Amino acid sequence: MIIVFKPRIRRKDEAAVLKEIKRLGYQPHIMRGVARTVVGAIGDELTHKSLESLITQFPESIESVIPVQKRFKLVSREAHPANSTVTTRGVVIGGRKVQIMAGPCSVESEKQLLATAHAVKAAGAAILRGGAFKPRTSPYEFQGLGERGLKLLAKARQETGLAVITELLSEDHAGMVAEYTDIIQIGARNAQNFQLLIAAARTGKPVLLKRGLSMRIEEWLLAGEYVLSNDNPNLMFCERGIRTFETYTRNTLDLSTVPIVKKESHCPIVVDPSQGSGRADLVMAMCKGAVAMGADSLLIEVHPNPSEALSDGAQQLSLQEFARLMTELQPFLAAAGRE
Repeated sequence: MIIVFKPRIRRKDEAAVLKEIKRLGYQPHIMRGVARTVVGAIGDELTHKSLESLITQFPESIESVIPVQKRFKLVSREAHPANSTVTTRGVVIGGRKVQIMAGPCSVESEKQLLATAHAVKAAGAAILRGGAFKPRTSPYEFQGLGERGLKLLAKARQETGLAVITELLSEDHAGMVAEYTDIIQIGARNAQNFQLLIAAARTGKPVLLKRGLSMRIEEWLLAGEYVLSNDNPNLMFCERGIRTFETYTRNTLDLSTVPIVKKESHCPIVVDPSQGSGRADLVMAMCKGAVAMGADSLLIEVHPNPSEALSDGAQQLSLQEFARLMTELQPFLAAAGRE
């Protein structure tokens, strides 16, 4: 159920309503907007008392009580009709500006990372991406630098002012990763690792949740519910391609998810065209398509020398290609009414 408070409700009246919601057996999750504050009350109405009587109990405080029909409650538009934004280090994701997250697939060395960080910032990126822990299909492939990689990301942030996003693979590493990063990424292979999602949410850091390789959209939205239901309102969904019968590309980038998620959820949506296609020569076209479809951010892999990359070189842009992409995106951003 969604409880919508009246404008300018006093905090003591709000607290009284929240206390009653808990007494009835529900867990309240507060979502504060510019004009309204709403509460998502999570619980089983088959075993707990109905919340519909709240509006008669607190007529001066509550504007409406609305049942949510979707299985995903807190991520839904029913719970939060207005678009949400996620802010980190002054970078707002979900606003008018399409934010660019760019950097290498893997952090390989200080020289490689710093060269990339300075180049992507000069071209217009606001967030540096880079993998310190890498989930590889083969145990014999490069697994990342671990904590050393995290420290290099932090150094790059200090030098450039870019915010940092990196992937979390283990619950045991949640505290360590949160110490060094600004946004925690949950990758496709862990998109339904619910305990990992809870651990990421409880760090308090914004969470970017990638779509699983064979994940239906409802499953993806329900996975996002684990973040919001653990008192972390800063959730972003990321379309990164799904596994289909097609072998011409590494994955099939499903751009239809952008308007679908926009319709179903208030959370920002990011598109990763690098993982989505697995081919650097398709990244530019996929970025343009993602912007046209309404994506709030792009997650792009960039490397000083992709042919020498320790992971996924075929899908990474060179520094020069990334600069050209940023220039060529401008008319598409303007046509979409974005910056």
